[in-house]
Amino acid sequence: MISFPKNDSQFSWTTHIKNKMVFYNIAPSKIKTIFRKPDRTEEGIAPGTIAAMQVKKSNSAKQKETEIWLMYKINKKRKSRVTMISAWRYPGRTKKGQMIPIPPEILEELQSIL
Repeated sequence: MISFPKNDSQFSWTTHIKNKMVFYNIAPSKIKTIFRKPDRTEEGIAPGTIAAMQVKKSNSAKQKETEIWLMYKINKKRKSRVTMISAWRYPGRTKKGQMIPIPPEILEELQSIL
């Protein structure tokens, strides 16, 4: 069971990211770790956002490596400094700067959040 993070002076959490945390079974502490120590950062798919990623390596030969992505926005005039927008797991590895395929309905949902 995932305990949902609460909005504070540093982070605010959208309902979208909370739903994705449940769907992909990603803990709030993992999201904060990706934010603090990403393996790679890129421009987010939504305007004015940043995407950060960490590779989840498996010790088992059967499981493939996956990437856990986080999309956030840094606010300048709000109470919370950073808005956590979305998180997801990507099976496999992406190349630096390569846009991953995102379904159009997800893009529409993200545009409605921002």
